[in-house]
This record gives sequence, C-alpha cells and structure tokens, in this order.
Amino acid sequence: MHSGLLLSLWFAGVASVQFLGPVALAWVAAASLALALGFARDRALRLLRRVRVLMFAIVLLFGWFTPGEAVFPSWPQLSPSREGAMLALVHGGRLIAVVCAVALLLERLPVERLVGGLYSLSRPFSVIGLRAGDLALRLILVLRFVEASPRGSATHWKDWLRDTGDDGAGGELEPVRLVRERLGPLDVAVAAALGLLGLGVSLWSLPWAA
Repeated sequence: MHSGLLLSLWFAGVASVQFLGPVALAWVAAASLALALGFARDRALRLLRRVRVLMFAIVLLFGWFTPGEAVFPSWPQLSPSREGAMLALVHGGRLIAVVCAVALLLERLPVERLVGGLYSLSRPFSVIGLRAGDLALRLILVLRFVEASPRGSATHWKDWLRDTGDDGAGGELEPVRLVRERLGPLDVAVAAALGLLGLGVSLWSLPWAA
C-alpha cells in the first residue's frame, strides 16, 4: 500500500481516538498496547518511558485539581475527585493509544517510506509556498542524525553541527534517497472506498437526514 495512504489512515486513526467515549477508548488503548508490545516491544517501551513524566502530570493535574466528589471521603483534602480521576483515565488512555500507534508506525514503516509518504501528502500545499522536497530533505537529515546518535548519550544538538571528518576518515555523508511511490489499483480502491464512506457519514450527520 502507498506510504502516503498509510500515513493518511494513521492520522485519521489517531485523530479518531480523541472522540471516543471512555469504554471504547479503554478497548482501543488496550488493543494498541497489546499490538505495540507484540510487534514493536522495544520501541514502545522506550517511548512509554519517555512520556512517564507527562503521564504523571496528567494524573496529578486532572485527579487532584478537578472539582468534584472525593474518591476517599475520609480524606477529602488528600483524595482525588471522581470526576478528575475519570478525566485522567481518559486523557491517559489517549496518550497511551497515540504513543503505541507511533511505535507501530516507526517500527513497521522504514524511514525512506515514511519521508516519502510525508512528501506525497505535502505536495498539494506547494500552492501556498510549502516546498515538499525541502521538507522531506530536512526530515531525512534529522532522522539520520538522531538514529546515528548513540543511545543513552546526552548528545547536544550543537554537536551535530560540528565537522568530525577533518581527519579524512568517515567525513562523507551517504547520499540522501527519497522514495517516491506510485498509486496502485489497491490504493485507488481503498482511497475511493474511504472517500465514499466519509461522504456517507457526512450526509448522514446532516440535520435534514434525521
């Protein structure tokens, strides 16, 4: 399947998570976590560790700073509110689902195809001055330097700008390759089906349709 179409489906899926109710969100978050641990375990665990401070902030801010009924009535000053706890669960579930989706995307879609898909999606914006080629080139270079940095090292961004090839060894950068894919029959069929589905949902949601 075309990488641009895959990214479009991924963006749509991530955006739809924000509109799910608590029960549906719980199922989606659990399924996303299971898939990420099954197919991208190392990357998912690494990303989840990186957002643990944000998760703690969500629980603290929503749980203890949202007015409502105390979860533990015996300690009302120390207890989180029921409303805040529910909001914390909802926003925490959204964060887990999105992080797991990012892990699966980065694990299953090579960098070249990922950048090529973003290039395809950004080409229509050239009418407003956005240069898709420059955007793709910058993204490839950033991802290349990030992947080349040793894991666990506190590399400063200024270190990436320093020339380490003065000794003539390893000073040349590899050529930048941008993968441009063509739409196949399956891609056209999937895009047409999604377009018809979106049109049907839009028409069904109109006031006169009810």
